[in-house]
Amino acid sequence: MSPDPSAPLVESAPAKVNLTLRVLGRRSDGYHEIESLVVFAEFGDRLRLLPGAALTLEVNGPTAAKAGEIDSNLVLKAAREMVARRNGLMLGAFRLDKHLPVGAGLGGGSADAGAALRLIAQANGLRRDDPQLHAAARATGADVPVCLDPLPRIMRGVGDILSEPFTLPPLPALLVNPGIAVATKEVFAGWASAAVPSRAADFAAIANRSTRDKVMEFLLAQSNDLERPALALAPVIAEVLAELRATPGCDLARMSGSGATCFGLFTTASAAAEAGRALSAGHPHWWVRATKLGGAAISPT
Repeated sequence: MSPDPSAPLVESAPAKVNLTLRVLGRRSDGYHEIESLVVFAEFGDRLRLLPGAALTLEVNGPTAAKAGEIDSNLVLKAAREMVARRNGLMLGAFRLDKHLPVGAGLGGGSADAGAALRLIAQANGLRRDDPQLHAAARATGADVPVCLDPLPRIMRGVGDILSEPFTLPPLPALLVNPGIAVATKEVFAGWASAAVPSRAADFAAIANRSTRDKVMEFLLAQSNDLERPALALAPVIAEVLAELRATPGCDLARMSGSGATCFGLFTTASAAAEAGRALSAGHPHWWVRATKLGGAAISPT
């Protein structure tokens, strides 16, 4: 049955968290080959589409002020990439409720773009596996393909090679950003100036690690290769990691993506929530959010 053209369509845009991130080398085109275990949080932005003739975007919400110029927003870029590939699409008025910090290593813009493509698919009766939808995601940005269907996956290449999704046990977590953004390009440049490429991790059994203890055993043996260059650019990240690691119940603290957001994985949801209250009280200018990592059952409130 076709969607009611008068009814708004709504999609969540969950935060993307890189539980692991290896940099395998720099390509001749300047991009880097990576390998990352990606999961999504039970928290993110929310995007609404009111189908109609004109393509527009309105951005509001707690972090909207730092979201940049409307015309360069990835929501509009994703929509335009779809228009370039398919004639006669129903588009309309997008409204983005922005909760994720910007330039924070949580894939906020990419998550928004993925949500936009899902809404366009819904408004036009397209399947989620439509090749043009996936081509538009790749053209919009390196992290958009994994955000198109936000489930745990291994991401390789420049972000364009994705494993099949798999199930992980829910991981209680705390996301912390010290109120800064770091430039991804500068972080990768810092890695390239001194690093030896990592060897690929053995992900063969990760889909079968159904218990939290087994997942944690795997994660503790991994790393984020971009943590060192990000720390050189923004030493406050080290303070965030130290605070997380000193918090009762935190089993692992690591930076996500190219930073500056870090995550702590906790034994229980209540321990994560208590840690969040303590960090917010001690650092009122930090962005702190207790959540769960895994799939994408999202509520931005």
